[in-house]
Amino acid sequence: MSTPALVHPRAALFDPDELQAPQLPVCDHYSGVEERMRKSLALQAELGPVFDVTLDGEDGAPVGGELEHAALIAELVNGEANRFGRVGARVQPAGHRRFEDVVDLLVARAGPRLAYLMIPKPRGVADFQRAATAVDEASSRHAIGRKIPLHALVETHGALREVDALAAHPRLESLSFGLMDFVSAHRGAIPQSAMGVTGQFEHPLVVRAKLEIAAACHGRGKVASHCVVTELKDAAALRHAAERASREFGYTRMWSIHPAQIRPIVEAFAPSAAEVDQAGEILVAAQGAGWAPIRHRDRLHDRASYRYFWQVLERAERSSVAGGERLAAEIRQRFFAPASPAREAAPAGGEAPGPAPQDGFAPP
Repeated sequence: MSTPALVHPRAALFDPDELQAPQLPVCDHYSGVEERMRKSLALQAELGPVFDVTLDGEDGAPVGGELEHAALIAELVNGEANRFGRVGARVQPAGHRRFEDVVDLLVARAGPRLAYLMIPKPRGVADFQRAATAVDEASSRHAIGRKIPLHALVETHGALREVDALAAHPRLESLSFGLMDFVSAHRGAIPQSAMGVTGQFEHPLVVRAKLEIAAACHGRGKVASHCVVTELKDAAALRHAAERASREFGYTRMWSIHPAQIRPIVEAFAPSAAEVDQAGEILVAAQGAGWAPIRHRDRLHDRASYRYFWQVLERAERSSVAGGERLAAEIRQRFFAPASPAREAAPAGGEAPGPAPQDGFAPP
């Protein structure tokens, strides 16, 4: 009697039409000054693609020098230091006088290699659609041959009011929370303390905004990215904030604004060694049982818990820095090696599931 083919978790545990969020690195590092941008790329080359580098064309560009700064960003995106293809750029808001010029330059010179473009300060879906149209028209004009993924910052009242519609937009990959501008938009009604590492997790209006963004992203299959911590030298406070963002507020990604913040964020968003070991044991046993219910350490597990433990392994894989892998070799080979049979096998009559196609868009 032949042994049944092992079915990979992605094929066994998810419906073909089920929305699944993109597998983005858990940290998004921002830099806008040339020296720091180059250092960020060098650090990414050292640690591996456990964090994205976003080259900042909004706050990083001098007034009147937006195009020159965009040209520098395009040069860095195309350079040898971009080893993993995980370098994006933040552009100006859609209403900025140089927005379309900057987008056109970046798409023309670096479109094939841009991991994404970050759109700041949309006042709602209409603003984001305007930005998406400009990017797509530039891509068509310059024959890029792809749709560049788009991220957006929720930092205005309008964006928060329409956050679910923003998350539903088919051109959006990730939503970030812009804490500083959001607090400032309340004209003093939210105190300065709410921008700090403790207050941002306590003030009701800030907490509400964070939770609404996270819920919208999870409901629409997008990535929720947490805001910055400005206490640059308080590593313990940063790690505590990152742990709360990940484990209490439902975020799967977080901004860094200083190189020293990258490792603590990656560590905080990674599952513990005990969690990884448990997930590996359960999934190996479940796969061997054809994904039927199993008993593991006197607890019953079925497809619902298998899905959770598979996501634990995915987070461990995404947060493994070079030379510091979190997965055992057997688990990596079984589930993450590109040519492994367990990765490629799919249920009879079906392909491995992916995000449902979204050809049109109508705000709910």
